Amino acid sequence: MPDENPMIIDVVPLTGLDRVLAYIVPPSLQSKVHVGSLVRVPLLNRNQLGIVSSIDSQEEVSPEKLKFIFEALYEDPVINGELITLGRWMQRYYASSVDVVFETMIPAAVRQQTAAKYAVLLELGRIANDEEMAALEKRAPKQAQLYQFIKQQIKPIPKNKILRRLKVGAAACAALVKKGLVREFKEREERTVYNDDLASSESVVAQDIVLNEEQQAAADDFRVSLSKNEFRPHLLHGVTGSGKTEVYLDAMRSALGEGGGVIFLVPEVALTPQTVGRLRARLEHGGVKIVVWHSHLSAGERFDAWFSLARGEARVVVGARSAIFAPIPNLRLVVVDEEHEPAYKQGETPRYHGRDVAVYRAMLAGATCVLGSATPSLESLYNAQQGRYRLNRLTKRVDDRELPTVHIVDMRREKMRRDGVANISQALADKLIDRFEKREQSIMFLNRRGYSNSVLCPDCGFVAQCPHCDVTLTYHRTDERIKCHVCGYFERAPSRCGKCGSVEIKRRGFGTQKIEEAIQSIVPKAKIVRLDTDTMTKKHLFRHILDDFRKGKIDILVGTQMIAKGLDFPNVTLVGLVDADIALHVPDFRASERCFQLLVQVAGRAGRGDTAGEVIVQTFMPHNEPIQFARRGDFDGYLEVELEQRKEFHYPPYRHIVRHLFRGRNPDKVVFYAEKWADLVEEKLEHPVEIRGPAPAPLEKMKDTYRFHIWYFLGNVSKVLPSLLALRKEFPMDEEVIDVFDVDPVDML
Repeated sequence: MPDENPMIIDVVPLTGLDRVLAYIVPPSLQSKVHVGSLVRVPLLNRNQLGIVSSIDSQEEVSPEKLKFIFEALYEDPVINGELITLGRWMQRYYASSVDVVFETMIPAAVRQQTAAKYAVLLELGRIANDEEMAALEKRAPKQAQLYQFIKQQIKPIPKNKILRRLKVGAAACAALVKKGLVREFKEREERTVYNDDLASSESVVAQDIVLNEEQQAAADDFRVSLSKNEFRPHLLHGVTGSGKTEVYLDAMRSALGEGGGVIFLVPEVALTPQTVGRLRARLEHGGVKIVVWHSHLSAGERFDAWFSLARGEARVVVGARSAIFAPIPNLRLVVVDEEHEPAYKQGETPRYHGRDVAVYRAMLAGATCVLGSATPSLESLYNAQQGRYRLNRLTKRVDDRELPTVHIVDMRREKMRRDGVANISQALADKLIDRFEKREQSIMFLNRRGYSNSVLCPDCGFVAQCPHCDVTLTYHRTDERIKCHVCGYFERAPSRCGKCGSVEIKRRGFGTQKIEEAIQSIVPKAKIVRLDTDTMTKKHLFRHILDDFRKGKIDILVGTQMIAKGLDFPNVTLVGLVDADIALHVPDFRASERCFQLLVQVAGRAGRGDTAGEVIVQTFMPHNEPIQFARRGDFDGYLEVELEQRKEFHYPPYRHIVRHLFRGRNPDKVVFYAEKWADLVEEKLEHPVEIRGPAPAPLEKMKDTYRFHIWYFLGNVSKVLPSLLALRKEFPMDEEVIDVFDVDPVDML
C-alpha cells in the first residue's frame, strides 16, 4: 500500500508518447530522485526510460491508481532544471514532442548506462625488510624486480602497463599483493577530459597576449556584462584574423574566476582541435578542466564527459551544437563562434538552431552570451540594429597585419586550356608555383567532392542519375565509382552508355579530386593533400593532416568547406577559390549571403602570419554583388544592399519562415494531402500569415520519397505555430504521408 503522503513525481517517458505521467517514488529511492533524474518506469507492460520533470506532480490522479518507479539509474540528475525549462521552450518553438527533445539532450551513452572505465593501479604497500628482500631475490626474482620498480615510483602506476614493460606475470604481482608489499586498487579513468586524441596534437604555447585597443574595448564590455550576473547577448563582429579568440579567452577567464561554467560552441568538428589546443594552453595550467564534445567521441568518452560536467569536475565544454545541452552548474558564459554557420541547425527532429538555443539558455541562466563571426548572419546583425544584441566590432587584424589582396579572375576570358589544368587559371597556376618556390603554403578551395560531377553520353544525351534521388551521380576516380552525395548510392563507373551502348562516355564538371590532379601537374614536386569527406576514412586522419600541414610537411591543401573557416595557419600566403559561383546556383534566398560569407571566410585563411597574403577568386560571374563586396571587404555595403532586398520580399530577418514538408512514396498522395491541408489553413487559421505553396521541393525525390512543401511567412512563431499544430491534430492525414514543421529553416532543398 502507498504511504499516506507518498512522493509523487512527473515523468516524461522517452517512448514517443509525448505525455507527462505521474508515478510514486518508493521510500528506498527518494534520496536518488531529483528533477532531471533518469528513471525506469512501468509503461504499456514494459520497462521504459523517463526523465523526472517535476518532484511535485501537477497531474490530478489519485495515488491509489499510480504505479511505482522501478529505479533511478544514477545518483545525480542527468539534466538540470534549467535544461528542463529549455526543453519545454524547444518543444513549443520547434514543434517537437517533449520526449524527443529530452532524448536529444541526453547522450545515448548516458541513456544506455555505458560502463565507466577503471584503471588497475599499483603502489607500494609496505617496506620489505632485508631478510624478505633477500628471499625474494633468491626464490622469486620476478617479484623482486617488480617490487623494486614500484618502490622507486612517486605515484601509482597502471598494472597492465608495468607488467608488460617488465615482462612479469600476473601471478608474481598477486604474490606481492598477498604479502602486503604492493597495494592494488582501481581508480576511475577519464576518457575525455584530458585524453581527447582529436586535440592532443595541438602544440600551442601558453603565452600572455596583450590585447589591442579594439580587443580590450570588447573584453571590457564583456566583463561588465559578466559582473552584473544577468543575461546580456553580444555580437562580436571581427574581421578574419582580428583576434576574436583572445577576446573569448579573456571573457572565459572572468567567468571562471567568478566560479562559473562556460560553454564554447564551434560549428564543426574541424574547428575543435585548434580551439581546444588554445584553450587548454591558456586555462588548464590554472587547474581548469576542459571537456571536448563532438561526434568523433566513443560512447565511453561521451559518458565520462557528461558526468564530469554534471558533477562540476569540469567547468568548460567545447563542442558542436549538442554541447549547448551540457549540464554545467552555474553557467556564466556561452560563446558561439562562427555563429553564421548553417551547421548549427539540426537537420532532423527536433530541428533546433544551436545559436538560438544558446541565446535562450543563456537567458535562462542569467549568463552572458557572445556570438562571434567575421561574417555575421543577417538575423544576428538585424537583432543588433534593433538593440536586442550589443554590437562589438574588431575592424583590423592583430599586429596591424594587412588583409589579403583579392584578385578576381574572369573565367570567361581565361585563355589557359592545357590538358589537365583546364580548371586552373594561368594567374592561379603562376601563384602556386611562386609560393612553392618560396616555401610558403597554399590552400585550394572547391565546395564540390569527387572528380567529375556528372557522367553523360554525347550520342543520346543520357545522364547517369541516382535511382533513389533527383540528382546526378558524381564520378569518383579513386575507386572508379559513380556516387550519390544525398543517399550514398553507388555503382561502378560505366565504360559505355547504359541507354544506347555508346562507348563515348563523357565526364563533365570537376570536383576536388580533379583539382588535386590538375595542381599536381602544375607543381609536380609539391606535396599535395586533399581533405574532404571522401578522404576521411580513418578516425584521426583529419587531425593528422592538419597537424602535418601546420608543421610544413604539406605544401598545398585542397579541400571543401571543411577547410574554409576558422583554421589558422601562419605560413599560408595563398588561397585559391576554384569556382566561386557554386554557392550562387542554389534555389535559396540566402544564396547571396552564403556566397559572400564563404568568400570572406576562405580569403581569411591567407596572410595570418608575418607575410602578406593573396587570394585568387575564379568566377564566371565577376560582377556579381556578393563577389565584388567580398573582394573589397565591404561588409557594411553588402549588408545595406542585401537587407534592402530582404525587406522588399519580406524574407528573414523581417519575418520568420516555417517550412512544412510533406513526403511519401506515392507522389499523388503527397500532393493531394498537401493541397488539402493548405486549403484548410487558408480557411480556418485566424492569424495573419502569408502562405506560399504547396510546391515541389527543389530536391523533389530523395531516398525514394517524393517531397512537397508549404511556406508560412509570419511575424511571431510563438503566436501562430500553436494554432497550426492544433489544426494539424484534427487533420486526417494518410499514414503513408509524413509531414514535418521546420521553424526558421536553413536548408531549402
